[in-house]
Amino acid sequence: MEARRAPAGRVSPLAPGDRLPDFELPDHAGNPRRLSALVAGDPTVLHFYRGWWCPKEQRYFRRLLELQDEAEVAYVRLVSVSVDAPEVTAAFRAGLGARWTFLSDPKRTVQAELGLRETTDTRNHPYVPRVFTLSPDGLRIHAVYDGYWYSGRATLEELRQDLRAIQRAVRADYDAPAA
Repeated sequence: MEARRAPAGRVSPLAPGDRLPDFELPDHAGNPRRLSALVAGDPTVLHFYRGWWCPKEQRYFRRLLELQDEAEVAYVRLVSVSVDAPEVTAAFRAGLGARWTFLSDPKRTVQAELGLRETTDTRNHPYVPRVFTLSPDGLRIHAVYDGYWYSGRATLEELRQDLRAIQRAVRADYDAPAA
């Protein structure tokens, strides 16, 4: 199920078919990382989240952890982004047992560029919870899930279906050769 373009005045104008800018942010270890290098030719789940402190995010991460082992053998990437500092994301990532890359945007530069600031939280100024499934073809957005209300977040099955469709489109060898 693909989300439609948000009406004027809504949080993000990013929609299926659009291309994300190739931004660079520090990862959980403080190393600068470019989105295109993290995607590296594979279908990707790009997850913008409020921060470690949010119980909804903690629950959603437990769901994503279930996808982690599958992603590693299916040539799929996971990337999570928050406004938390690298040392905070490193501690959160380690506590979860996550093995994928977490990016930090404490200056909120990418947040502003993408229009993904949650305006209801005037204390933390976090990202609005948003999940994108990306095609490695120029960081093209396949689907968008708005997670402001927890029920709007992508289920594992929706992510699997998106990733299957992306792989079918970008992998010439998706169907196994047979005699």
